[in-house]
Amino acid sequence: MASSSLRSGYATLEYEIAQERASALGRLGRRLEAALAALAACPLTVTSDQKIRDSLVEQAGYALWLFVVQREACGLSASAQVMQDYGVPNEVYARMGPLPMPSIHPTKTVRGC
Repeated sequence: MASSSLRSGYATLEYEIAQERASALGRLGRRLEAALAALAACPLTVTSDQKIRDSLVEQAGYALWLFVVQREACGLSASAQVMQDYGVPNEVYARMGPLPMPSIHPTKTVRGC
């Protein structure tokens, strides 16, 4: 009987872990979408503020990195499909990775574009 309750407890724990992984993946996917939308709202033009745009590209690269790492933690790998599905620009893919010091609100829209 003890063995049965241990298996049941383990199955419950596995289920809760899977739920949290999926929830985190959803949150990070929305974060990536928001970062890409903020970047799209600041197109590269002669009059755009390059410093602001660079910051948005950096934030989107960070959001992309977080999302890809979480996907891999969930057992999903095909990152090329993510780039295509989310329409990730090459400049964001090239900057994918951790930030030296992430800001408090990485997907906050920056005024000035």
